[in-house]
Amino acid sequence: MSVVLNHTIVSARDNRASAEFLAHILDLRVGPEAGIFVPVETGNGVTLDYATVDPERITTQHYAFLVSEEEFDASFARIEEAGLAYWADPRQERPGEINHHHGGRGVYFLDPAGHAMEILTQPYGSPTT
Repeated sequence: MSVVLNHTIVSARDNRASAEFLAHILDLRVGPEAGIFVPVETGNGVTLDYATVDPERITTQHYAFLVSEEEFDASFARIEEAGLAYWADPRQERPGEINHHHGGRGVYFLDPAGHAMEILTQPYGSPTT
């Protein structure tokens, strides 16, 4: 069996609110609560298991999601409809822009706990077309 990522725990101020936020933006499903976790499953079976923690214990993390062109359009529309700030870069130096790295598109935005979320249509290192 090859090694695959099964799940990761994401610290949040409110596990349900953060899980529902991500699920809404990416058009995913929030799974049933499992103990202290509220899971969001991605298309490859990896779950982000949101756990409510003391806000002082939240360390900002980065989560990147590879999406199709159509999924990007739909997710980006939901980002704009929600009035979220977004950037073309992880340092947030290019506000209100998307990037076109590797022949695709990408954008960064923050979740309710301050984690940096990224959607991109081409993985890093992809040859440009």
